[in-house]
Amino acid sequence: MGGNFFGLNVVKHLGANGLYSTQRINNNPYMNFGQGQLERDTFEYNSNSLGRYTSEASLAQRLKTNPKIREILRQNGMKAELNMENLRTLLAGHAKDTQKIADGIYDHLPVALKYEVNQKSLSDACYLHDVGKALIPDEILNKPARLTPEEEKIMHTHSELSYELLKGTDINPKTLDLIKYHHQNPLGSGYPQAKPDFNADVTLQILSAADKYSALTEKRSYKEPLLPEKALGIMYKDVKEGKIHPFVFKALVAHVRAQSPMPQAV
Repeated sequence: MGGNFFGLNVVKHLGANGLYSTQRINNNPYMNFGQGQLERDTFEYNSNSLGRYTSEASLAQRLKTNPKIREILRQNGMKAELNMENLRTLLAGHAKDTQKIADGIYDHLPVALKYEVNQKSLSDACYLHDVGKALIPDEILNKPARLTPEEEKIMHTHSELSYELLKGTDINPKTLDLIKYHHQNPLGSGYPQAKPDFNADVTLQILSAADKYSALTEKRSYKEPLLPEKALGIMYKDVKEGKIHPFVFKALVAHVRAQSPMPQAV
């Protein structure tokens, strides 16, 4: 048994107690989802090792020498100014939270899918994926209200800006691609626009799911944090639309339950 679906390549059934590539996800997003406990930190990650990529001097140098960054800023009427206070807040909070969630998703995946995950690239991308927000104007990044379409367009540049700010370093190409496309999905309906042969593999889907769950459950300038069951309910819609693979979503739910048991949906 094998095949490619939702961007995941499943070469065989996933163990005696695993899921099969033909298995459907239950309409109830929480029914029969396992409640395993995390026993270890899969990534054993030290964010300090990435500090050389996120220092003000390092980012300022790449801002100065990369013409693509300046072109993106020019096209969107943005200034070439780094907001390091915003970046430090993101790295200390959302970035580390995204890492932790991605770690938990990985830990609860079927064994066969774990072999497809590039753990080092996933861990690094979780920490670095929002570096480009250091260039997003503060009045947009921290706006206490819904963004206008024009402001949303500017906000969407952050993933490509993250990529451009980091691509002149020794970060490996896989990590850079994860950073650039962390808002993409198997349908190709995210941003930035991807090539026709783009593949939202399991590593990217873990990053995307962890990023979105973290964003939904944390307090932001424009919203209060959502409860876990509410956030998962929103993300379950993405599963039904084909934007998140059921295996990845199931692993996310298992991780969340391991952290704080939720009531069963009825």
